[in-house]
Amino acid sequence: MNKKDIASIRNQFKLNSRYMKIREIFNVYVKKESGEIYHQVCQPFEMLEQEAQELFLTNFKKVLTGGLDAKLFELKFRRDVEESTQMILFNGLHADSTEAWNENMLRIVEKMFAHAKYEFDTVVTFIRGEYQKATRKRDMESEEGGDDEVYSSEFVLCSLNKTDQPKKALLFDYIEKEFKSNNAVDPIINLAAPLAGFLFPAFNDNAADVNHILYNGGKVNQPNEMFIVDVLQCEEIITAIEEKDTFDQILKIVVGDEVDSKVISNVYEEVDKMVQENQENEESEPPKLDSKDIERILEASGVENVNSDKVEHAFKSVVYDEKYEMKASSVIPKTIKIETKIANVTINPKDLKNVKYITYNGKRCLLLEVDEEVVVEGFRLETGEL
Repeated sequence: MNKKDIASIRNQFKLNSRYMKIREIFNVYVKKESGEIYHQVCQPFEMLEQEAQELFLTNFKKVLTGGLDAKLFELKFRRDVEESTQMILFNGLHADSTEAWNENMLRIVEKMFAHAKYEFDTVVTFIRGEYQKATRKRDMESEEGGDDEVYSSEFVLCSLNKTDQPKKALLFDYIEKEFKSNNAVDPIINLAAPLAGFLFPAFNDNAADVNHILYNGGKVNQPNEMFIVDVLQCEEIITAIEEKDTFDQILKIVVGDEVDSKVISNVYEEVDKMVQENQENEESEPPKLDSKDIERILEASGVENVNSDKVEHAFKSVVYDEKYEMKASSVIPKTIKIETKIANVTINPKDLKNVKYITYNGKRCLLLEVDEEVVVEGFRLETGEL
């Protein structure tokens, strides 16, 4: 799934959505440490009070919020797995009765708590519904398209949330006109920050892909391997930050520890070109880098003495799988931080070529080329000459 696919679904989690129908919501309350189910309830989503619907809809949006390969991951189900989560989800999605749907979802809850223990009670929420998307915009002249022609797919979404104990507080009773302590003991379900979640099936090119699932890891760059492997029974993944680290290690082996800032800037520009060209073609797959791509990028960036053998050796020494390809979008940092004892500088990768590391009067200096006047505390700095 790409960002556009995810955003399209996420935006439909709202009251009275035209393109999404949530049929049932199934909540399972699980006790801490023991992992025992304390309570479960399934009901039509429309039977909830409007305020409760809004709270859950916000929660469902959170499950579909985050950067790809950082917080959201499209996972591939493993093959030849007994009692696979893929088949349980598929059967639950197409179950004819509420009882059958609940039984399948409870089997997934069992997997969730077979190994994981929490220091707080948790609530697992499942919904199943139907998502629609217009095949094309409505033509005002022919009055064709729009709601007349839609892609339609059923889905299951799950959110795992912690519960918080209410804080003690002092209240003022308007009727009795006196101050009272808050004696509430009911746990509060934290719907604002899901611990984990997933959407099944994944959607690619407006088609449901039952061989993949969209997983939310809860925290950025901290996917839960146990949840991925043992609960969802999917193949292991590599985060964007891990791919960035892999790319950096390969560059260091080929280029060396010392490099001109312009060369690094050129490398990021070359990779960014690939990403930008791909974004212009919505139907193409996200660009990926293998050893040949890295060789071409380094040559175009002005790195000397680059050859296939050198790049392949660096690639194999860092990456276990020779056929591995890393996403181009993962290796470009959003910002570059230069930290010194005097000051910290944060710049855009494409502006790194405007930074020089020089020696002046026997002292090491950072030279930052700027196009505008520099103002400090309301004062314009005088321009000097080296």
